[in-house]
Formats: sequence, structure tokens, C-alpha cells
Amino acid sequence: MGTRGFTRRDFMRLQLYGSAYVAMGGLAGLACDRKQGRETETKVIVLGLDGMDPNLVSRMMRDGKMPNFSRMAREGYFGPLGTSTPPQSPVAWANFITGANPGRHGIFDFIHRDPATYLPYLSTSKSEPAQKSVTVGDYVIPLSSGKIHDLRQGRAFWEILEDYEVPATIFKMPSNFPPTATRQRTFSGMGTPDILGTYGIFSYYTDQPVEIDTDLGGGKIHTVSVDNHTVQAALVGPKNTYRKGTPDAALDFTVYRDPEYPVAKIVIDEKELLLNEGEWSPWVELSFSMMPTVSVKGICRFYLKEVHPYFKLYVTPINIDPSDPALPISTPEDYAKELHERFGPFHTKGLPADTKALEHGVLNEEEFLAFDDMILEERLAISEYELNRFESGLLFLYISSTDQRSHMFWRLTDPKHPAYDPKLAARFGDTIQNIYQRMDHFVGKVLTRVDRNTRFLVMSDHGFTPYYRSFHLNSWLKDQGYLQLKDESKQGEQEFFQNVDWTRTQAYALGFNGLYLNRRGREGMGAVSSAEVTALEEEIALKLEGLEDPETGKRTVVKAYKASESYSGPYERKGPDIVVGYNRGYRASWQTALGKIPKHWYETNDKKWSGDHCMASDLLPGILLTNQKVRRPAEASLCDITATILASFGIPIPEDMDGKDIL
Repeated sequence: MGTRGFTRRDFMRLQLYGSAYVAMGGLAGLACDRKQGRETETKVIVLGLDGMDPNLVSRMMRDGKMPNFSRMAREGYFGPLGTSTPPQSPVAWANFITGANPGRHGIFDFIHRDPATYLPYLSTSKSEPAQKSVTVGDYVIPLSSGKIHDLRQGRAFWEILEDYEVPATIFKMPSNFPPTATRQRTFSGMGTPDILGTYGIFSYYTDQPVEIDTDLGGGKIHTVSVDNHTVQAALVGPKNTYRKGTPDAALDFTVYRDPEYPVAKIVIDEKELLLNEGEWSPWVELSFSMMPTVSVKGICRFYLKEVHPYFKLYVTPINIDPSDPALPISTPEDYAKELHERFGPFHTKGLPADTKALEHGVLNEEEFLAFDDMILEERLAISEYELNRFESGLLFLYISSTDQRSHMFWRLTDPKHPAYDPKLAARFGDTIQNIYQRMDHFVGKVLTRVDRNTRFLVMSDHGFTPYYRSFHLNSWLKDQGYLQLKDESKQGEQEFFQNVDWTRTQAYALGFNGLYLNRRGREGMGAVSSAEVTALEEEIALKLEGLEDPETGKRTVVKAYKASESYSGPYERKGPDIVVGYNRGYRASWQTALGKIPKHWYETNDKKWSGDHCMASDLLPGILLTNQKVRRPAEASLCDITATILASFGIPIPEDMDGKDIL
């Protein structure tokens, strides 16, 4: 695809999933042929708490606010855990899954680029549409299945456990969509899309005009009219690849607003919901018709934000229905259905908390936390279920709320933050502390299930730091002469490098930490010869590390990590040439991530997304808490946890793993 006409909506979809909801054959049949594994004398429980920061935990432990963490630390170990380069979640969790660095697993950022076209794509998965089809009237009938690929390379550690008949349950593992084909019980986590094939698109219906920041995306505003206290609208579903032109599938719905009282009735897909103002609906099961014999199922929840004087209705992103998954989300295939039978509908989207709705003001802080509390309760209920039936092998559980709340509420813990609001801080300033304490309570529950033969590890993939200032890296590259524009007068108007003159460009940035040289033989219009690479890398790295913010006088970049020194393995040349390690308080701008080039270098971050971790990996270790003593604690990293899991069951550590046993 060329760059002309490529919109943000196209990027959010990115054709990742195409006609993938007919591509279910790859994992079929695993359920009926699943080995149970052998009984193991040693058991291992790993609790992954995304983004939990060692400095915050240490302070709370000193203050007596995390007694179960303190108890484990006295008996075993607590300290920092080395993260990935860069310290981004999909990269870090891929390090943990494979026990190896990005040069071996091939995930370098949330966003990668196609070197031939310079266009972005989401780094962890892609789909291929059906290769053969036949057209009958307005319908396009696929004659072969599409395929969905997990772009992570290397073997997952639970595959190695399976080789040795060690049973494993892996619940909500990030960077594992579609789930690795295995007979182990697994459920995909971060990276699992909504039914539209995106990371999550909310819908908001209102008769009060609303504008949202298009640079942030994440939602769709539907302006409606209220006629005789009735609203007619449509809920947009997946692309219908069975129809010519692949139009959006949609479900019409009607809302009847009480003329006097704050209550409304929603009628959708032959279901009726009666909601009070400020009330969330239960899960609503939806069926989008693709053609007379094919439908795609999803689930969502409605939130009636306001009835009078304005009409305001929020609808969550439409999740994949676990009772009849339109995309592969578990192994065996019936594991998702098993959980649905026990718990009913539940969130399947990788990161269910709707940070974009809070950022855009569609949900306020109280509403966001109410939503995330529902997500957390659901996650903990399933985790406890798995914990209670865990008898042998490995159990991995994952919680995302620690990360998502840190992103959105850091501003209310830090009076120096540009988005600090003292009134909101008085109400919500303890949000991060509260979720940490909630996790301490859950650790206490796990400890009741830990016997002398059980190794219990609590880990996070990275830490957290404030995000005060954005840096437009492509703008800096342009002003330093490394990136050239076709038309200077149009600077800042276009994304996806549409105004870049590649024949004269030496370097460009894409994603949140990646800087690429425009290399001949690799990029589609490469301008840098192999003889120039080393000197150019050194020159750009030195300039970045010496860069100071004129407004604050602080260094913007702590370290420019050269890929040649940071990565090893067969995929090391597929990633960025330099990983930009930003200082505390600084991060690549949202515009940088998608190839936009504003006219200035810096921008104050006054957004609600106020804490972050896409900085220098040396500044942002995760946590490691164990119920046993640790060898070489100062050197412990994500890859070591993987090696330790294998060593716990007497399994030799593969030569292509970077980690070592630390217990």
C-alpha cells in the first residue's frame, strides 16, 4: 500500500486481521488431544504485575503499607529486575516468554515499520486474508482460510515445559496473540484486539457536540439527535470481508429516554436494557451478520452517562466473545469456552481499561476507575479459580491495572506535573497506592496456597516515571539535517512520512524509542551506504546524549543504545539502529511514533496520560519478589526468570536463551 490516502483509521486497523474471523483452523483440535502432563514435585507460581515500580514498592514497604510483600522479602528476596531495551511492555514480555533479547525474538517496539514502504504496523501480530475467493452477486465467498501470525520468534517457555511433560496454565500472557500452538492451557493477553481488529475503539453517542484529539485516537464520537425522546443509532462492528468493498458490519439500536426521570431503555439485537443514569449494563452479547449463513459474535457493555439535559451514552470496545471466539484467544480452543461457562462473558481485549476514553473526557476519573474495578474483579476471580485448582507444574497470572492506572493517575501524585489538579488529587491522588495495596492483598491470598515445594515469584516488566515533556524526534532529525522534506511549507501537516524526501534522508524515527538509518539495501529508498553506518550512528548518538531541553536545562536523552551493542541474534538487524533512552520526565511524542514532523522539538505534556516507561531501560527496572533467596541479585533480569522456571523443573536451559537460574 502506498502512503497516499492512508489515514489514522487505516493505521488503527492496519489490515492486521483482515478476514481473520474465518481463520480458525490453525488451533482447532488441540482440546481433544491435550496431554495433562506429569505430576511435578516442585510447583512454580509467577504473578506478573505490569509496570509495578520498585521505588514505589520499597517506599510503601517501609511505610508498612504492603505487609505481604514485606513478609516475602524477609523470607526470600525483593529488589529491582532488569528490563528490556527499550522498556516497553511487548518487548519486555517477549524477553520473558523466550528468555532472550529482541535480537532473538524480533519484537523491538509497540510499532514496527515496513522498510520497503516506511509505513508502520503493530509489532506483535499480522494476518493474511484468504488467498482464494469467488464472487456471487454482492458477496465475496472465501475458498480458503486466512491466517493470523504471532510475529514473536523463538519458542515460548511453556512449549519447552510441554516437551518435558510439565503442565502449565498461562493466563493473559502479553505478546502472545494469537496464542502459541500448544496443548498447555493458555489465554492471550496484551496484543489481543477487539472485534474491529484494533487495540480498542470505544463508541460515544451524544447530542452535545464533542471533539477529540485525533493524534490520540481510540474512540469514535457519534452525534445523534433526540426526537420525541428517542435516539436511533448504530453500533459499528468488524469489516465485512464477505461483501464487496468490505463495508462495516453494524447493528442498529434504539434508545428510549424517559421524558422526566433519569432512566432510559436500550433495545439492540432483540435485547432490552433498562439503565439508570450513571449505571453500567451487564455484558451484552452481539451478533453481526456477514452473510445469511455467517455471523461474528462480540460482547460489550453500555454506560448511560447522562439522560438530561444532554444524552450521553458510552459503549465499550466490542470484545471477542469467549463463548464463540471469532479469533483464536486460547489453547486449547475450548479453554475460553470453559471459563465462559463458569464466569459468563468477560473481557478478552488485551488491555481492557479504556485509557483513551479518560484522556478524551468521555469518561471522568471516577467512571474510569469504576470500569477498571470491574475489570480487576473479573481478572482476580478467574485468577483465584486457577489458583484453587493448581496442583502441579507452572501457573502464570497477569494483572494490567497496575500499569494502566499508573499511566493515567501519575499526574495526581506529583504537584510538579503539568496536568496536576489539586482538587482531583484530593480525591484520586492515592489511586496508584491503592492498586499496589490491592495487589499486596492478592499476594497474601496466593501465599496461603504456597507450600514448601512451591516457588512463588512476583515480577513486573518495567518500572514507572513521570512524563513531563514530549520530544519530537523527527523534527530534531530534520533540523539537524538528517531528514529532508519535499515541501518545507507543509511541515507538520502529514503523518506516516508523507512529506519526506527519502533520496536525501539519512535517518528517521518511528515508534516510541526507535531511530532508523535510511540504509541502502534495507530501506526502500535507502540513502546511507554500509560504509557510512558506523560513523553516522556514533554522530547521532553523541548529539542526542548531549541534547538539553532549553526550557528546563535537563538532558533529554540519557543514553542512545546502539542496536549493534544491545542485541544479538538472527533478528538484530530488523529493529532500529539506535534505541533512544529518554531521561526521566521525557518521552517520544505521540506524533513521533507515527512519523509526523511538527515544527518544534518539545511539547509540554498536559495530558492525563502522565506516567510512562518508554525511557532509558537503565532507569526503569521492574520488580522481583520471591519466597526464596536469590543468587546474583544485582544482575537479575527478565530473561533470568525464564531460565529459573525451567531450572526449577530440572530442565536444561537452551543455548539460545540469555538467562541464568537465579534461585
